[in-house]
Amino acid sequence: MEEKGSDSSQVYGRFRPYPSYKDSGVEWLGTIPEHWSVRRLKLLASINDEALSEGTDPQYKMIYVDIGGVDNIRGIFEREEYLFETAPSRARRIVRDGDVIISTVRTYLRAIAPIRAPERNLIVSTGFAVIRPGPKLDSQYASYALTATYFVENIVANSTGVSYPAIDASKVSFFSIVFPGLMEQQRIVKFLDRETAKIDVLIEKKERLIELLQEKRTALITQAVTKGLDPDVPMKDSGVEWLGKIPTHWNAKINKKLFKESDARSDLGDEELLTVSHISGVTRHSEKNVTMIEAESYEDYKICRQGELAINTMWAWMGALGITKEDGMVSPSYNVYLIINRSLQPRYYDYLSRIPLHVAELTKHSKGIWKSRLRLYPDGFFKIHTPIPPRDEQELIADQLDRSAHKIAALLMTIKHALENLKEYRTALISAAVTGKIDVREARVSSPAPY
Repeated sequence: MEEKGSDSSQVYGRFRPYPSYKDSGVEWLGTIPEHWSVRRLKLLASINDEALSEGTDPQYKMIYVDIGGVDNIRGIFEREEYLFETAPSRARRIVRDGDVIISTVRTYLRAIAPIRAPERNLIVSTGFAVIRPGPKLDSQYASYALTATYFVENIVANSTGVSYPAIDASKVSFFSIVFPGLMEQQRIVKFLDRETAKIDVLIEKKERLIELLQEKRTALITQAVTKGLDPDVPMKDSGVEWLGKIPTHWNAKINKKLFKESDARSDLGDEELLTVSHISGVTRHSEKNVTMIEAESYEDYKICRQGELAINTMWAWMGALGITKEDGMVSPSYNVYLIINRSLQPRYYDYLSRIPLHVAELTKHSKGIWKSRLRLYPDGFFKIHTPIPPRDEQELIADQLDRSAHKIAALLMTIKHALENLKEYRTALISAAVTGKIDVREARVSSPAPY
């Protein structure tokens, strides 16, 4: 089917409106169907009815859901098992079938999910408000109504705090929702269940295609930087466990002969601020679309010049390192290394640095008890061996990977754009149905979205 942008106007264009409307009395809601009502949530549902007490058996086994394991498309997608005595102190909220959980901290994440046939020991974070619909509010309808754009945006707009915006659950209870009678709620649910299921199939397919392309990209890079571009080249044992066999004309050199640590510091802290991730390597901090706590001063940050290696010491075990593409500065907690051996081409090493095999070696030489607390210090980094093809071959490898990566990146961008359109259409469809902007009581739709 043809793919193009999706928004509320496309939803409205595919469905008829209700015969007559009235003013909802709520400015940001506008008009609603003549026979619908608007009520505060607290009149239709209870909030945070149950919680584990401090006297809970320390050996009580729970399945715990934190805010990072929920979103408004997939619902609950991640959970962990704990004993009560070892669980986070926020693991307290008890949920039941038909509840809806709404994140009241980091509300920009829009972590909202219905609870359907939960395990008897499912516990969620106190960072969620647990909404339990009353007799006038169908639980499945509530799960859609509470993810409607108007309701979610109201939560976000009324949250306070810069880095970790939050809202009190009692405040959420005073927000209004729009709803019809029970029978009509159930008809809307039937429609949305059917249509979102179709959209979700397309979303899943596109997400899988993205995974496959990313896997292909990783495989191409790994093959090129550890075995070369010629599949028929003679091989030899590298003598390095993580590398295995390499082309006979390649070498493997220890990092202490390739790099030296730099500790150049910024005087004023006015250089371009750079950051390092396992996905994109070294990029400008200003290009990151995330909320981060800003430092009061950037004086004494480390200078990192074009062609130097920056490693996020705390996240090296995830592959947070890369070659800098421009001059700038990085956090004092990072490590910066100069390439001192001309046999190593920076672009080639940048591709090598984040492949899974290399990241596993970084992890092996990191220090710490818990994986999430591992640190890669210079003494560990200098012990790692790096494959070294001839300099001109490294340049050919980097050039080839640039071309391949560009093609895959273009494909990924197209698919991700289509994926976002599907998600936007899904959200718009739900919002339009539960606010009465479209009449879906007798709707029959053969395709999930006008793409």
